[in-house]
Amino acid sequence: MHAALSERVDACFALAEARLGRPFPRPQIRCDLRGRAAGSARLQTWELRFNPALYQANQAAFHAEVVPHEVAHLLVYALWGSGRGKGRVLPHGRQWQSLMQEIFGLEPRVTHSFDLAPLAERTFAYRCACQQHQLSVRRHNKVRRGEARYHCRHCRAELLPA
Repeated sequence: MHAALSERVDACFALAEARLGRPFPRPQIRCDLRGRAAGSARLQTWELRFNPALYQANQAAFHAEVVPHEVAHLLVYALWGSGRGKGRVLPHGRQWQSLMQEIFGLEPRVTHSFDLAPLAERTFAYRCACQQHQLSVRRHNKVRRGEARYHCRHCRAELLPA
């Protein structure tokens, strides 16, 4: 996965270099992004992060859309900086949109439409005085270790394992 993403990132930068007539350093690539985001560009540290669970389920779309999307963020930062005040460069502003269309030939979409089912997290049943609740693995483990107690928003009773 890392090698395939690195190769695609390099191809996107090579395309940008050919069209813009200047070189760009290659970013560090990490495959450790969690949550609903497919990718993330960290501008100051010059790195790209990708979500491995979403990548596995959507490889073709990642190569076609997500990688150029994140590379475009780094390119905007390299070309225009972050800007301050009135000259501020917005994350998905006109510069980013322009690069997406003119360099990568893509419609500048801000969010993906991937199926998020691969991200479904296991939950644990808990009860209060009025209903059943589903707690995430993280919250369940905190309860088990005695680090946290959770209460129902309606009846205010403590949640206990069902």
